[in-house]
Amino acid sequence: MKITVIGSGYVGLVTAACLAEVGNDVFCLDLDARKVASLREGQVPFHEPGLADLVVRNHGAGRLRFSTDVAASVAHGEVQFIAVHTPPGEDGAADLQHVLAAAENIGRHMDGFRVVVNKSTVPVGTAGKVRQAIRRTLAERGLEDLEFAVLSNPEFLKEGAAVDDFMRPDRIVLGCEGDMLGRHAKSVMRMLYAPFNRHHERTFYMDVRSAEFTSTQPIPCWLRVSPS
Repeated sequence: MKITVIGSGYVGLVTAACLAEVGNDVFCLDLDARKVASLREGQVPFHEPGLADLVVRNHGAGRLRFSTDVAASVAHGEVQFIAVHTPPGEDGAADLQHVLAAAENIGRHMDGFRVVVNKSTVPVGTAGKVRQAIRRTLAERGLEDLEFAVLSNPEFLKEGAAVDDFMRPDRIVLGCEGDMLGRHAKSVMRMLYAPFNRHHERTFYMDVRSAEFTSTQPIPCWLRVSPS
């Protein structure tokens, strides 16, 4: 599958490298040209066991590319992961400016259906703000009828074990709406995550707001739903 990951920080780079490792064609976007140049040389900007090897191997194989080209990143992937930094603001709440800027860029350049996946650590209700940002930007282009879905897929990566946590997850949380677009997006994500569910189902399917809430909460067993 063709996947775009927006952001090459801790979560974004691990996500991009691990998805490339299982055979996906991954476009990793970052606006820092020096960082992109370093990644192309196999230089990972932080230490995480096993990650540099994944980056070098998959970049060399052509499954993982790094770029500052926003338009090309939106054109590349049907699935667009938003994995940008969300630092705390002055009031302690997550600063969503980078998340919303990524959403606006998707709306500014998309020309067909996109599955937009919030991977950043964000508060409940962020998916609605992302949806509004994309719709507003599409409206400015006169493309109000262009379809997309916004999902929540929080990360549960431990520093020092992030690659193993991604490749052998104990749970995958996926929040999507129950409408037609949400169901289609769910099927796309089920296909994407199939290699990580090979031996037994690890995915918890729920609505978007519940998925956003679980980023800091344990998941009750009754929320788990097997794919149908």
